Amino acid sequence: MSERPSRARALRLGRTLAAVAVLSALPFYLDAFWLRIGLFSMAAAVGAVGLGLLSGTAGQLSLGHAFFLAVGAYGYVWLAGEPGPGLPTSVAAVLAVLLAGAAGGLFSPVAGRVRGVYLGVATLALVFLGHHVLLTADSVTGGFNGRSVPPLELGGFSFSADSELTLLGVPFGAEERLWYLGLALFAVTWYTARGLLRGRPGRALVALRDSETAAAVMGVDVARHRAAAFVVSSMYAGLAGVLLALAFRRVVPDYFGLVLSIDYLAMIVIGGLGSVAGATAGAVFVTALPLLMTRYADQLPLVAAPGTTDSTVGPTEAARYLYGAAIVLILLFAPDGLHGLARRLSARLRTRLSRTRAAPPPAGATESTPSPASAARAKEPTP
Repeated sequence: MSERPSRARALRLGRTLAAVAVLSALPFYLDAFWLRIGLFSMAAAVGAVGLGLLSGTAGQLSLGHAFFLAVGAYGYVWLAGEPGPGLPTSVAAVLAVLLAGAAGGLFSPVAGRVRGVYLGVATLALVFLGHHVLLTADSVTGGFNGRSVPPLELGGFSFSADSELTLLGVPFGAEERLWYLGLALFAVTWYTARGLLRGRPGRALVALRDSETAAAVMGVDVARHRAAAFVVSSMYAGLAGVLLALAFRRVVPDYFGLVLSIDYLAMIVIGGLGSVAGATAGAVFVTALPLLMTRYADQLPLVAAPGTTDSTVGPTEAARYLYGAAIVLILLFAPDGLHGLARRLSARLRTRLSRTRAAPPPAGATESTPSPASAARAKEPTP
């Protein structure tokens, strides 16, 4: 009985190590464009996992995720830059994540007592308020033009292209170095979120999502768990904001608007609510699609290349139409998202393979029993 679980664990460990090896080798073969797509996707996945915990697991609708992304990004820029305290960049990154969590904590009393569409409208006010502050607080945010992002340094190693670095004959610029930083942050996000979901807090949040009355009867503090989910989601968003700022190298207020919050909702709906892997898949889809369409716009029908003034649809708008259509199709035919669809297809494939292995022999086929003479091995002649 113990061989099967151990075999399954070994198989999961093998798949994880293989995925890590492949992702670690990509900077040696991909150019800067593809690495940039990967960086943006990893940053979006970190934020989408946080929103998935809040909306998919705890059942709390939030339209203010862009606000906490902005707190993380601008918090890092201000804490590490000039004007600002000019702290070491590693310290500034940690404090920016904590600052986003503190902002979520200030809003958590509202999140603990309001739910559904009312919480969505309340968090929507955060986006408009935050955008107004970003435009008017010029000394901190740089106003409409934004601010440049100081490169991160860890132990004297800079995640920028200022210093030359070559590994195995491949020059490592900012994208290659940030790739491994994003990979490490995403791994931390993946395992902490999965541990949270599999532990008592995750079970309490699922019970809270299914039925508040039943959760309260079982001893779950409804308001406290809602508020805690909002704070944790805000910290994930702050971490995603820091990684986005490092990847963009410049932050501007217009990026952190309502459209970004809707994009994150699209990520968790397309990928699958309440799933870490689903949030990751949805983040990659929503992030990579407009970038790919922008690059290959001249080869796609009905899509105008960037900078043209004709009346055709631009690549960004076309990408939004496509993943808007994907949301409709997901809600109609796969309400549990891409993760649920992949899980059902995998289960169906395993069922077919097991049936094929256990299928009886065809009719009319009889098993021949060898006679003792034929079954015995022929004796070799003695020389």
